[in-house]
Amino acid sequence: MDALSAVPALRGYHLLPSVRGDLLARLGRTDEAREEFARAAGLATNAREREMLRRRAERAGG
Repeated sequence: MDALSAVPALRGYHLLPSVRGDLLARLGRTDEAREEFARAAGLATNAREREMLRRRAERAGG
């Protein structure tokens, strides 16, 4: 994941932090997962995806 994050063309791609958030959540690293889902929501251009990612961020936090 870190190698993909370094690719300039993928820096604004919302699915990258979304996948990272999912992996972090599975590892129990909820604070980091929440940050990644929130970052993904900020990058998403589709309203439904953005809302889903915001909900994932909220759920990851608590």
